[in-house]
Amino acid sequence: MSVLPLAERIRDEFPAAGPLTPLLADPAVTDVLVNGRHVWVDRGAGLVRAAVPVGTPEDVRRLAQRLVAAAGRRLDEGCPFADARLPDGTRLHAVLPPIAVDGPYLSLRTFRQRAFALGELVAGGTVSAAGAEILDAIVAARLAYLVTGGTGAGKTTVLATLLGLVPRDERIVLVEDAAELRPAHPHVVALQARTSNVEGAGEVGLRSLVRQALRMRPDRLVIGECRGTEVVDLLGALNTGHEGGAGTLHANNPGDVPARLEALGLLGGVPRAALHAQLAAALQVVVHLCRTAQRGRVVEQVCLLLPDSRRGLVVAVPAWHHADGAGPAAAALAALVHRRGIPVPPGLGGRP
Repeated sequence: MSVLPLAERIRDEFPAAGPLTPLLADPAVTDVLVNGRHVWVDRGAGLVRAAVPVGTPEDVRRLAQRLVAAAGRRLDEGCPFADARLPDGTRLHAVLPPIAVDGPYLSLRTFRQRAFALGELVAGGTVSAAGAEILDAIVAARLAYLVTGGTGAGKTTVLATLLGLVPRDERIVLVEDAAELRPAHPHVVALQARTSNVEGAGEVGLRSLVRQALRMRPDRLVIGECRGTEVVDLLGALNTGHEGGAGTLHANNPGDVPARLEALGLLGGVPRAALHAQLAAALQVVVHLCRTAQRGRVVEQVCLLLPDSRRGLVVAVPAWHHADGAGPAAAALAALVHRRGIPVPPGLGGRP
């Protein structure tokens, strides 16, 4: 590609990005942060300072306003913060002074246009070969799962990869707050939430989209990120024959997942006991990611969600750990996979 067409493509994909354009065009970059006049960038190994001259705070303010305006949103004294999505899918959050004490602040989260193959995650050290076989078996067995972890742990990347393992004759319906998932699959239908316009009208939330998705004959229903009352509709859908559903959830460790779902269910008016009863029947697996000391992203654990008869609650029990191998729930997960006609991966102990 010649220099001129490349420059035109970057200009078209990142309108009004100014000095941040080269960073946003870099496929290795996942996050670009602007703190006043200082720029930080994450290329998968943690945040580092970037020698990018963005000018004065007033220049940064104008840059933020241009970016927000390009997404059809407003950023000014009357509305000093904004969430927006740029035309290429990049997520933008901007905050102006005096709310931003040393600002303006910009946070941009890019996304990968092409999903990783599972073999690429193995080669990159995100998951071991044994772990990859277990993940493959989970998808093939049509188990419902959540990919969990902290911010920037790689949840969306891993989920997109796993969706690429879904059989080609199945229909995937995605519901997302911001369109980030791009699974390598021939039959994907994507629905994206919409924020209200400057008059405060026109908002379409995730919960409404989940209900629409159920009318679209999904073989696999996927919520990009469970963070609100939409989890009630997801659990309800998974309890009515929609097997193999998936989503992501913020959680510091797998043990926190039932409590996080419980809190979200309470927001939707579902009592604790009812939520755990639905959870026990709807979701089977938690795939948990973490960042290592070297800032790499790793599939740390695969856990099985099991009922605790003493407390009447669902708990996450480790079935596999990247460092320790098979865990206490390995036999139960192996039996579940085997009952669905899928060969049991060696990492779970082989044939039950």
